[in-house]
Amino acid sequence: MLCISILFCGAKGIEKPWKHGGLKVSDVGPYLSHADGTPFFWLGDTGWLLSQRLDRDEAAYYLKRCGEAGYNVVQIQVINGIPAFNVYGQMSMPDGFDFSNINRPGVYGYWDHMDYIIDMAERNGIYIGMVCIWGGMVKAGMMDEQQAVAYGTFLANRYKDKPNVIWIMGGDVQGDIRPEVWDSLARSIRSIDKNHVMTYHPRGRHTSAQWFADREWLDFHMFQSGHRRYNQRMGNKNYPIQEGTEEDSWMYVDSTRVYDPVRPVLDGEPSYEDIPQGLHGADEPRWSARDVRRYAYWSVFAGSCGHTYGHNSIMQFVRPGVNGAYFADGIAKPWYKALDDDGFNQMVHLKRLMLAFSYYERVPDRSAIRNNGVRYERLIATRGKDYLLVYNHTGRDMNVDLSKISGRKHRAWWMDAASGAVKYIGEVGKDMRYKPDGDADGVLIVTDVKSAYLTPETTSLISLPVSEARDLTE
Repeated sequence: MLCISILFCGAKGIEKPWKHGGLKVSDVGPYLSHADGTPFFWLGDTGWLLSQRLDRDEAAYYLKRCGEAGYNVVQIQVINGIPAFNVYGQMSMPDGFDFSNINRPGVYGYWDHMDYIIDMAERNGIYIGMVCIWGGMVKAGMMDEQQAVAYGTFLANRYKDKPNVIWIMGGDVQGDIRPEVWDSLARSIRSIDKNHVMTYHPRGRHTSAQWFADREWLDFHMFQSGHRRYNQRMGNKNYPIQEGTEEDSWMYVDSTRVYDPVRPVLDGEPSYEDIPQGLHGADEPRWSARDVRRYAYWSVFAGSCGHTYGHNSIMQFVRPGVNGAYFADGIAKPWYKALDDDGFNQMVHLKRLMLAFSYYERVPDRSAIRNNGVRYERLIATRGKDYLLVYNHTGRDMNVDLSKISGRKHRAWWMDAASGAVKYIGEVGKDMRYKPDGDADGVLIVTDVKSAYLTPETTSLISLPVSEARDLTE
């Protein structure tokens, strides 16, 4: 049982990212940045039912733990029903889509609780990714265009001045299903709130670029790589991807970047930690911390602007007496215990790694890898002018072409993806062959010997400063 004796008002030492200004698409590459040019690397947690299932103290505790673990975004379902109900028994829409009397004196209503959650997230340096309405309700015809305008107008007026809001259309639904409703909702919000970025959360194995590449309201793309293992087609017809590629999250970055204009993109729903492979069979093998690390590094090194993590227990906030989906009888882990799981606490190493190097010049580069493998043996590389990073999921031997970065001599390190520990390998030339000790997953880090990102004495990325943007024309 969760026992909270203090109302946590905020995590000490957590930076408020919006001090650098609002979020926007960077002027120098397909990434997100703040108004002053500071990089924003999206590290999200999935808290779908936060506003429905947690009370004030629980929400404060959860958001504090997210901030301490390095997350700067939490994705939530604003409403998961029409109406939706929260833990206090308050409904989201007592008068349907008429919000004129939504604030009732003396009543701590549904939207008062939502206000509180957004405020607590702000104190912990976290943006709330607001999935305005879950896609299944739009698919079922529960909100039409006129109602979407009313709802979007209400949301925008209520939250336009909050510093930590990100708008998300969709919600696990294909964008060609009633797109006029999504356009109406997005444009009604954008007509009032021009200060917050916006995206679309699609169905599994899809990217928002398939339907909304040309939309003026969309700032960055999102894909859902989904929860299936290789060759787990599950009888689906009209399969949107090549069969046997289900776990290749990197390919969605590639497929999204072919659309014009090129926008930032990230995986908004990969396989969740401790969820059954394929999602719906409770007795299937479950995705592990190592699996969720692979999804994160593969998509980010392919060129995405961040990543969203998810945990089966946390995303639906299960606990004794509050049931959840995707569990076999009697083995549901309470959400507050899942906050101690490895995957939840290891994503921050990826964030620190990305921000330790010159950010906006980073590009994916397959050509840096010689004799690459497939599936789990695939190495994936990203680089700047004077650094190269290679993620290795299996600890296999590597043959890397260092002519892709500057310098006749280079320094190399190995970062353990689970612990974030960094070990100096030594100086190397233009070519490098390396086999890590054991079979743990990690990142080969190579820099021009003249660069000052790391030193031979570096053992962790925790204390490294965020690299400043460089003039890409230098």
